[in-house]
Amino acid sequence: MDIVNQRDAVAFITADGSTIRELLAHRNSSIRNQSLAEARLAPGMATTPHHHKVTEEIYYILSGEAEMTLATKTQRVGPGDAIAIPPGDRHTIRTIGNVELVFLCSCAPGYESTDTFLEHETPIAPD
Repeated sequence: MDIVNQRDAVAFITADGSTIRELLAHRNSSIRNQSLAEARLAPGMATTPHHHKVTEEIYYILSGEAEMTLATKTQRVGPGDAIAIPPGDRHTIRTIGNVELVFLCSCAPGYESTDTFLEHETPIAPD
């Protein structure tokens, strides 16, 4: 049985700039086709706009408020919101306010930095 507590997961910085604690993935469990991680962004911070060619993601906001940009749309998100991120869609998330953003990130197939493609920052008009 694979059980990993968030307190025991080693934090690292991903290519997009978020602090990640990988909870379950092929690197630390019997899971082979997906991954689950806790991500954190400090107040005022944003991930670098990026996309994944193969991986689809789900972000689930636990605490904090943010603006999520996916493709050409930007929307405010907060606790309880789940965000579907299809492969190929450019995305970034930016913390709003003075509270750290904490969210879960589920990836299928499991997260690999080699499938993260950073993009130049270009303004995207909010809806």
